[in-house]
Amino acid sequence: MTPEAVFFVLFALGAVGGSAGVLLSRQPINSAISLVVSFFFLAGLYVLLSAHFLAVLQILVYAGAIMVLFVFVLMLLNLRSGELGRGKLTVTRLLGVGFAGASCYVLASSMLGSSVAGTRLWGGSVPAQFGTVRPLGLRLMTEYVLPFEMASVLLLVGIVGAVVVAKRRL
Repeated sequence: MTPEAVFFVLFALGAVGGSAGVLLSRQPINSAISLVVSFFFLAGLYVLLSAHFLAVLQILVYAGAIMVLFVFVLMLLNLRSGELGRGKLTVTRLLGVGFAGASCYVLASSMLGSSVAGTRLWGGSVPAQFGTVRPLGLRLMTEYVLPFEMASVLLLVGIVGAVVVAKRRL
């Protein structure tokens, strides 16, 4: 077994373990910490794919900023484990289980159906500048500048709305 395969297995098991911790934890803060662990293992998988920029973004944006936002909201709501409605079988839970099962089926069938021993899963070779900042920045600032700016305005409106809602409670 090659070192890359060993690290892939370790990172994949860590990501799945962190995701299981999110689902199985009774405390919301423990679920958030498990999600951070899962994000770090996903960043390791990006490093194995030679996408170092995406690995850094995974840690900075998701494990950093987004999780700080989640923890802030959890602390603001002051949820207790009894208030989360555990143990009730509702229609939304049944729909969630159904969608999760369907997603797993589609993912497994696409992976098993298109993989051939010794080749890449989706075929083709990796370009020389794959995972670097330059091609991503060029496409982001030329082809996708309008969606990029719209996303930034949307995030700004969300932040202002969160501040207004938090200010009303005080």
